[in-house]
Amino acid sequence: MAAAIPLRPDFSSADLRLNARRTRDASQARRLLALAALYEGARRGVAARIGGVTLQIVRDWVVKFNSHGPAGLIDRKAPGPARKLSDEHRQALAAIIESGPIAAVHGVVRWRIVDLTQWAWDELRIAISPQTMSRELRAMGYRKLSARPRHHAQPEGAIEDFKKPCPRAWTRSRTRRGSVWSE
Repeated sequence: MAAAIPLRPDFSSADLRLNARRTRDASQARRLLALAALYEGARRGVAARIGGVTLQIVRDWVVKFNSHGPAGLIDRKAPGPARKLSDEHRQALAAIIESGPIAAVHGVVRWRIVDLTQWAWDELRIAISPQTMSRELRAMGYRKLSARPRHHAQPEGAIEDFKKPCPRAWTRSRTRRGSVWSE
């Protein structure tokens, strides 16, 4: 069995318990209390039970704590996948949007997201989904403009059939004579 990784000497159990009491992050507090038990001489298995994790995770906490201090025990947001379009690609995309499509060359009279997705594949050899293209365009400051939505099977004049006619002039309702209550 390998030797345990020692904890950094510039902290004590009291320091870690104080940090655990002051933090608002419950996970960081739990990790700090587990490491405080190690500073007090507890075995790694006891620290794992305090933290509710395995020995390997306690070892990972010790490595993070040794390199970054108490801040290393805070959960960080995962970086996620790399962006599909580089800055050069975004500049080329902005140039093609600003210049507008040429009907004879591009086969469209206005750019749609699916057209730009196809253009990205044809010109840049980047496979990008329409959702990702929309997200990239929003990040670049472009907004999707569309005509008033209409169902493809909607007959002509269907909207006018459902419009309610407005009264020609506002009129006062008739006054009632007599009481509603009769005795």
